[in-house]
Amino acid sequence: MTTIRQQAEVPLSAAGRRFDQALAEMFPDYSRSRLSGWIKAGAATLDGAPATPRQLLRGGERVVLDVELEAEVHSQPEAIALAIVHEDADLLVLDKPAGLVVHPGAGNPAGTLLNGLLHHDPQLAELPRAGIVHRLDKDTSGLMVVARTLPTYTALVDLLSRHEVERQYEAVVLGTMVAGGTVDQPIGRSLGDRLRQAVRDEEDGKRAVTHYRVRERFRAHSLLQCRLETGRTHQIRVHLAHIGHPLVGDPLYGGGLKLPKGASDGLVAALRGFRRQALHAEKLSFVHPATGEALSFSAERPADQQALIEALRADLAEHGAADD
Repeated sequence: MTTIRQQAEVPLSAAGRRFDQALAEMFPDYSRSRLSGWIKAGAATLDGAPATPRQLLRGGERVVLDVELEAEVHSQPEAIALAIVHEDADLLVLDKPAGLVVHPGAGNPAGTLLNGLLHHDPQLAELPRAGIVHRLDKDTSGLMVVARTLPTYTALVDLLSRHEVERQYEAVVLGTMVAGGTVDQPIGRSLGDRLRQAVRDEEDGKRAVTHYRVRERFRAHSLLQCRLETGRTHQIRVHLAHIGHPLVGDPLYGGGLKLPKGASDGLVAALRGFRRQALHAEKLSFVHPATGEALSFSAERPADQQALIEALRADLAEHGAADD
């Protein structure tokens, strides 16, 4: 269990303001909702006495935070191998393999990334979602950042909400694309299938923006670099399918098997054998919340995606031109 003990004096400029509003400015490492909860629980006091979130301040009062953080995550630790590419006292960055579920849920009560994180660092049980501030789909590989302290968790969530975390992906899609572009279409839950997301109108969906450019063009496929401006569920998968170029192997949004004319047995096997969406989170960049250092990490594409790309390159080299 972690103890938070901090104190400060309410600035005179906060006179006439609500306690929860002023507290959020005085202790920006913690979210306003969490601070409000601490006020209600008596863990944030004014001049040694309990207060209410709406209590008006006069300025000059002494504020004390005295909080015992209880476990927020009750999943069990499991010895799951983690490919950690960076770790310090405040956060860690890892390279998630395809096939690993991030959070426990229906059908996946254990064996998840969260279970492995709890084994790696039991203190993460005291943080929301064990410090996980964003997710990757089960069959998407690549980089994720995880907070190790509550202030860092709050700061990373804020960076993500302000679109100040750069997330770059590599995708293999159906069809030959001539140029890059941007998909700016709202995304929400599909009306016909609760497991799927879909492009919706502005009233029903949340704003979603994906930027993409073409890296390589094969006879019937393209290799793309994608950058997220927002981070909606299945965003890249939904957006690329929406413009007619679904990810190779995508079981929810894919367009089925597409083979170039005269495809070799090797390419046929590579495409038929790729049974997940061909999506890899290859780059992650952000400013470290505690140190202010600009951090940037890269992860090599996994072996199955590398083999798929090599098969597509070999096919192009053999036939010499993209299919129309």
